Amino acid sequence: MNASNIEIEVAYARPDVQRIIALRVPPGTTARAALRLSGLVEIFPEIDADRCVLGIFGQVIPDSDTVVEDGDRVEVYRPLARDPKEARRERAALDADEKRAKRS
Repeated sequence: MNASNIEIEVAYARPDVQRIIALRVPPGTTARAALRLSGLVEIFPEIDADRCVLGIFGQVIPDSDTVVEDGDRVEVYRPLARDPKEARRERAALDADEKRAKRS
């Protein structure tokens, strides 16, 4: 690697384990390419390198061709088990039912 390479990190987390891989990559490297270079796909076979959602420092990037910059942390996001809005609606409905039951 030459001196003009930039330093980045690629991170992935599950409830039971997380990995952050530090890399030096050439300028112009995309977030998706950084994921592949990190080796995380080999460590975590559940990652679909072609389709997974990526972000940089907590912000979802709309285009996986986004070029990383020196110091960036590329994050690999897992699919949600449930839609957060639907889960909130269900909790609110349960709370309302419990309040009605207490009044009865």
